[in-house]
Amino acid sequence: MNSFRRVIRKSPFYGFLKKLWAVNHAKQWTTKDQKMLVFYSQLIKPGDICFDVGANVGNRTKIFLKLGAKVVSIEPQEDCVRSLRAIYGRDPRVVIIAEALGAKDGEIDLMIGNASVISSISEEWINAVKASNRFPGYSWEQKQTVHMTTLDRIIQKHGIPSFIKIDVEGFEFEVIRGLLRPVNALSIEFVPEVIDTTFRCIDHLETLGTICLNYSLEETMQFALDQWVTSEDMVRILLGFQKDNKIWGDVYVKFTK
Repeated sequence: MNSFRRVIRKSPFYGFLKKLWAVNHAKQWTTKDQKMLVFYSQLIKPGDICFDVGANVGNRTKIFLKLGAKVVSIEPQEDCVRSLRAIYGRDPRVVIIAEALGAKDGEIDLMIGNASVISSISEEWINAVKASNRFPGYSWEQKQTVHMTTLDRIIQKHGIPSFIKIDVEGFEFEVIRGLLRPVNALSIEFVPEVIDTTFRCIDHLETLGTICLNYSLEETMQFALDQWVTSEDMVRILLGFQKDNKIWGDVYVKFTK
């Protein structure tokens, strides 16, 4: 099966087929899309600016647009960028940025997974999920050098977002380090194998303002807590997941002042 996947990925038609799939998927509206719409409506209002960091082929961009937001979709993978441009390239509400985000400007290597959703810049994350066997049968055999900029530079050019979704497979802290001002709300993906990365994100965000936090597991599209909590409470909760190589989710952060 793995060798079959490799052959398919190397086929000259792979990129075309992936783009075609993404375009067709974007035209559909599923029960999962509706669930995401209801969830994100708690954070996003018409006219807001949203950043979709690690946009992949735009499944969150699609939802943010439906909520009436203007979207900056940030994605460095070449195949995914082609799909994003095919779907949203003519939409004036969408800006597509074919770059990675980090703590500073420069170039960096992106390890391409044999599923685009697990491609990562973080060797620490890749080594950790390999060791935990989180993604059995998957690998990172290709590399792409990408340009990297910062959240603060994107904000200077496109405005202060009301919401930032960050899903970059273990590189979240470097992305957060590039944020130099508070925003209304943001989300950070976490996996227990590198949970210290999430804690460093929280520590940095606390230097920018007063925050409260919640979380959502996997694709439930529900807040796990009835009330937003302090960073100390969130750290205690996340530590409870530390040895679980199956669970994952997103931490949500709101700036209160």
